[in-house]
Formats: sequence, structure tokens, C-alpha cells
Amino acid sequence: MQTRLDREIGFMEQGLKLRSQRQQVLATNIANADTPNYKAQDIDFNQALKSALSGSSTSSGLVATNPRHVTDASSGNAQVQARKQLQSSADANTVDMDVEQSQFAENALQYETLVTLINSNFKNINSVMQG
Repeated sequence: MQTRLDREIGFMEQGLKLRSQRQQVLATNIANADTPNYKAQDIDFNQALKSALSGSSTSSGLVATNPRHVTDASSGNAQVQARKQLQSSADANTVDMDVEQSQFAENALQYETLVTLINSNFKNINSVMQG
């Protein structure tokens, strides 16, 4: 039986895992900004979170059609996809540093927000338990 606390912490846990994974993908894009033929990648965070919370699909593309099926939704791994190319460069690299840096900063801010929310929840639980 899943309690409200389990659902709320589970939601935030999945969010942190996906934000962390996305941060690594964006850092890889920045690191490869000068690599010829490198294709920028990203994660559709909203879709990945929805899939992880529903447990209906996994990063491998497998679909759980029965509640008794085992999925890897708890792993928080999302499918990494090539980002749509906005402008081509002479060396076929699709990394746009302005886009990557703004996405990196936004993702880091959202990660910090989730950490703050989790800390707040645990402080509230602690204060309730202490009376």
C-alpha cells in the first residue's frame, strides 16, 4: 500500500534522477561543442517523468501491459534523443552553445528547486514527529 508520502517522495525522487541525467546529457553536449559531426542530444523531461511515474513504459521502449510486469521505471533513465537541428555548421556539429548553456542553467535551477522541496518536506515530517 502506497501512502501519500511515498507518492510525493517518489515523484521528487524520479524528478531528481531525470534532472541529473539531463544535466549529464547537456554537459556532454557542451563538452563536444567543437567535435566534428557531433549531434546534440536532449531528454524530453516531461515525457520521461510521465513514463517513469506511470510505469507504463521503460527507457528501452518496452511497454508494461500488465501490473505484474517488471519495469525499470524506478531507474529514472530516460530515452536520450538527438535534438532538432536549428542551424548547421561547417563541420556538421549541431551544438548551439547559447542553447546548451541556457538549458544547462535552467535544468540546474530546477534540480536545486527539487532539492529544496525535498528538504522542506523532510523538515516538516521531522517537526511533526517531534511534536
